[in-house]
Amino acid sequence: MTNLEMFDLTGKVAVVTGGNGGIGLGFARGLAKAGADIAIWARNEAKCASAKAELEGLGAQVLTIPCDVALEADNVAATKATLDRFGRIDSCFANAGFGHGSDPLKLSLEDWRRVLAVNLDGVFLSFRETARHMVERGGGGKLVATSSITEIFGAPMQAHYAASKGALGALVRSMAVRLGPKDVQVNAIQPGWIITDATAPASENERFEELITRRTPVRRWGTTADLEGIAVYLASDASRFHTGDSIRIDGGYTIF
Repeated sequence: MTNLEMFDLTGKVAVVTGGNGGIGLGFARGLAKAGADIAIWARNEAKCASAKAELEGLGAQVLTIPCDVALEADNVAATKATLDRFGRIDSCFANAGFGHGSDPLKLSLEDWRRVLAVNLDGVFLSFRETARHMVERGGGGKLVATSSITEIFGAPMQAHYAASKGALGALVRSMAVRLGPKDVQVNAIQPGWIITDATAPASENERFEELITRRTPVRRWGTTADLEGIAVYLASDASRFHTGDSIRIDGGYTIF
């Protein structure tokens, strides 16, 4: 097998939750360019239609499925719909998530649970359903969670978001041990400051943008294109001995 063949995803099927925009669409673009077909599980129909058209332009077959990852029934139904269309799932990028600023001393239990339901429960449910198929089918697979550098740094106004992402590390390591004998690798990606619709207000604030840029050794914010390569690597045969890890893609922000 040549080096390029190691990263060839032709004939593979990747699920990307929240893959209709931002970081998830960045993953999906990289996977499509490497030859994978894509199933996007997400809620916004207009964004799904736009993402589908873009990814089909890259040569991928694309299925979009309405899915609230916090709901068990939606994950079950989305898995079935993906298998009905493609017949297999080779990787699951559990990317759907959200957060909002809130003082933890004023944070309601309802808001706390709403964030954890998507960011933690949603990853578990997507992983569980797709992993069941991978084990039953045989031949291995890949599970990848979108975490955050808030696993490492205190986030004083996003305690609920940080807690949900911190828990993903334990989930990833536990499932990596459980699924290792089945040739299913489980990892997390910790993006740094990436320009997306969600971070646009912060990146457009000159003072904050300069603060982050000065702190980042590569002296710029990341883009979703910077996440394409790690998605391909983790979905490919090149990473078959790499599991239970949280990989930072942050331009060096966390080491400086």
